[in-house]
Amino acid sequence: MADSDLQLVARRIRSFPDFPVPGVLFRDISPVLKDPDSFRASIRLLTNHLKETHGGKIDYIVGLDSRGFLFGPSLAQELGLGCVLIRKRGKLPGPTVSASYTLEYGKGRGWRRADRVPASHLQAELEIQRDALEPGQKVVVVDDLLATGGTMHAACELLGQLRAEVLECVSLVELTSLKGREKLGAVPVFSLLQYD
Repeated sequence: MADSDLQLVARRIRSFPDFPVPGVLFRDISPVLKDPDSFRASIRLLTNHLKETHGGKIDYIVGLDSRGFLFGPSLAQELGLGCVLIRKRGKLPGPTVSASYTLEYGKGRGWRRADRVPASHLQAELEIQRDALEPGQKVVVVDDLLATGGTMHAACELLGQLRAEVLECVSLVELTSLKGREKLGAVPVFSLLQYD
């Protein structure tokens, strides 16, 4: 069944060459979300992986802004867990902790060419509420896509500030040529579908 579920999800991923700029092959997950069967299959596959890998050791699923919010709560629900959100700066009320990171836009590797983007636009900042997790709680970080690893790395840094333990980072799609998993160091990474 896992193979048929994976094939169902893979068939729904669309590729758009030269979007948003020439040289980029954009992997569109929208059809997965549009089709209830493929979305359910993606959640089932991720759930099964996390149950097999971590058993009952996960305390929370952490969804990343913004498309990690589409998978995180559904995955948490299936596992009987809560979902904690990491958002872009200024979106969460109350005391927060933050981590900034450099977007890794490069020639032929990112959404825009670095030489056409002002340096101020290459910085991003993520936040989590200071009381979102207790020290020692075990979490899994979820996003739709792992590309350069900048967002997931910043999320792991934030979770480290709260002294949470990141068991794994998971995504629906991984762009392997961008080497995002290398940026995450010792944190295990799992993706349902890998593309060059």
